[in-house]
This record gives sequence, C-alpha cells and structure tokens, in this order.
Amino acid sequence: MPRFALIAQVFLLATSGCSSDTKSPFSTGGTTATGGTTATGGTTATGGTTTTGGTTGGTPATGGTVATGGSVSTGGSTTTGGTLATGGSANTGGSSTGSGGAGKSSGGASMGGSGGVSAGASSGGAGQATGGGGGAGASTGGSGGSSTTMSFFVSSQTSKTGNLGGLKAADMRCQTLAAAVGLGSKTWHAYLSADADPDSSGMPVNARDRIGKGPWYNQKGVLLAADLDALHMRKGDAEVFIDEKGAKINGQWTNSPSPNEHDILTGSKADGTLSKGQTCDNWTSAASGMKAGIGHSDGLGPNMATTGTYTSWNAAHANAGCNDTAPQGGAGRIYCFAVN
Repeated sequence: MPRFALIAQVFLLATSGCSSDTKSPFSTGGTTATGGTTATGGTTATGGTTTTGGTTGGTPATGGTVATGGSVSTGGSTTTGGTLATGGSANTGGSSTGSGGAGKSSGGASMGGSGGVSAGASSGGAGQATGGGGGAGASTGGSGGSSTTMSFFVSSQTSKTGNLGGLKAADMRCQTLAAAVGLGSKTWHAYLSADADPDSSGMPVNARDRIGKGPWYNQKGVLLAADLDALHMRKGDAEVFIDEKGAKINGQWTNSPSPNEHDILTGSKADGTLSKGQTCDNWTSAASGMKAGIGHSDGLGPNMATTGTYTSWNAAHANAGCNDTAPQGGAGRIYCFAVN
C-alpha cells in the first residue's frame, strides 16, 4: 500500500476513536448527575444531623437536668424537680399546731408532688397539710377531741348504782375519760363529798376542796366559773354543763332526748360542802336504804321549772337510792374538774 494511503487510514482511525471518546464525556458528564452526588452530597441532608444536632441542642432539655438540679428543693427552693419529692422529705419537718387538743402531726414523708415543707396544721379534727403530698396531721379537737383549755366536764360514763369504788376510783374515772380526749396530762378529780374517806384518815371530805381554785372551762372553751365562789353561785345550764366530748346531757330542756339523765352524783350542799348521809357510804355502796345527793346539770326541774333547788347544778335533791341511779332522772354521772 502506498505510504500516503497508509497514513490516511491511520488518521481516519484516530479520528474515529476520538469521536467515540467525545461522546463518553457527555454521559460521564452525566456524572453531573453523579455529581448529583450533590444529592449524595445531600449528605447535607445527612448533614441534617443538624436534626441530630438538634437533639444535641436539645441537650438543654437534657440540660433540663437543671430541673434535677431542682434538688435545690432540698434547700426548700421553689423548684419542682422530681428530687424535690424526695427533698420533700423535708415534710418530716412539718410542724403541727392545734387550736384544740394534743394534736400531733407527723408531717409524713411526701412522695412526689411539688411539695415544699409540709405544715400539719390542725384546728380540730383531721389535720390539714400544705405543700407536697404533705404529711398526715392528726389532732384532737373538734370531732371527738377537746379544747386544750378544757378543765371541766360531766362524765360521759354512767353508773347503774352509787358504788363508784370510792373517791380514788371516781378520780380515775375522770382521769381516764380526759385521757381519751387527749387531756390526760392534767390531774382530774371527781366533784364528790364523802362522809369519812379512808384515804383522808377517815375524815369528812368536801367536794369543793378537791377541785383546785379555777378558772374552769368546758369542752367548747366556754367559761364555767372563774373561782370557787363563782362556781357555787351559778345555776345549772344544759349548754355549759356538757361532757368531755362536747355532748349535752339529757334533761328537761326543750327537745331533749330521753331518758332524762340530768341527776349528777355529788353528795354535797350548794356551797360544795358535805351533805351528810348522802354519799352511798363514801361511794362504795349499792344499798337500797341509802341515798345520794345530786345536782341538775341543766338547772331545770319538772316541766322545765326554773325555781327552787331544781336550778342547782350540785344540790338539787337526794336521789331514790344508791341501788339505782335512774329513778327521778339520773344515770350515775359525775362532775370532773382539772386541779392543775
């Protein structure tokens, strides 16, 4: 083959190869699509780890452990961090105050809640607590309890006969009833006279000498009398002569329940001294041949009479007999006074 023709063929082949290579870059240039690795570079979307980074930024929420730092609540801060509930154990610091009764509040352990310090404050009856799930404040006072000022009551306990076991046993009856309403720390005596008390060297005993000097208040905090003279000058009153729980004594007053029980054992005269022979043998006998001196707690007689001795709270008349305190309107109740 001539030299010139050979060179020309080589040239054509070279040109043909370039043409095919030239097309290739366009499809490769479709690597612009691959360069859609920009889409892959949509790892920017992956770089949407900014979202993840959002959780990082969200660590301030985790940084809401600052709320956990609400353990400052132990210091009594206003933070409501969960640990506050535990910190709310400060509730054991809960103090209790009672306007009545020997109320005590444990302040209890507060579990959870936005609690602060629990204050078991009671004003009678069930204690009230503020803060947290506060402790349970318990109190005497209000329902079933008695005012701490109470220093007098008519016994809720009754006796079928005049045999009370003697003066000491009668005193213990008063003490036990007072303790049941939270006032057992005071010393209580029964208002009873005796002909010859064996614990007083067989000497006569006057009820007025056994009860201190006053003043005396009933379960509702109402003044009964300021001193002994005032006490023995007053009349019975169903609203004042009440029992240790605050209940009125059945009597002759309007709409009173039955039976009548206003006869209260005293064995005394109106001035509080011994009424001889009317003490059921010093409160140890249930004999039918003996009688007991009694007073009317409501100060009323038959048909609500308000005259004569019927008005006397401690010396209205003698009962039917020591063997049965019920006839004429009794139940074997006694008066109880705090002597300190």
